[in-house]
Amino acid sequence: MGTITFIEHDQTEHVVKFKAGCSVMQIAVDNAIPGIDGDCGGECACGTCHVIVSDDWFRKTGTPGDDEEQMLSMTPERTGTSRLSCQIVVTDEMDGMTVRLPEFQM
Repeated sequence: MGTITFIEHDQTEHVVKFKAGCSVMQIAVDNAIPGIDGDCGGECACGTCHVIVSDDWFRKTGTPGDDEEQMLSMTPERTGTSRLSCQIVVTDEMDGMTVRLPEFQM
């Protein structure tokens, strides 16, 4: 088991445990992290699970696919390290990862 730290826009931190193989969105939803809605259930169809991955961890999250890029293009708070958390499958190597939550989801 590893941990991920979710940081809300107001700097409130939530450190939660995860098992490899789950999506970051599912981990957030299972732990009632405020600010991750996941309205489409992880289908990369809504953009309500936007996270900003810290620079140190971004490379480990993989490359966004075309569908994810399209959804992120509509996100007003997008940054260079934005991802949809439904598209990040955690691995043991992500233990200690930090993600920030935007103030607003789509």
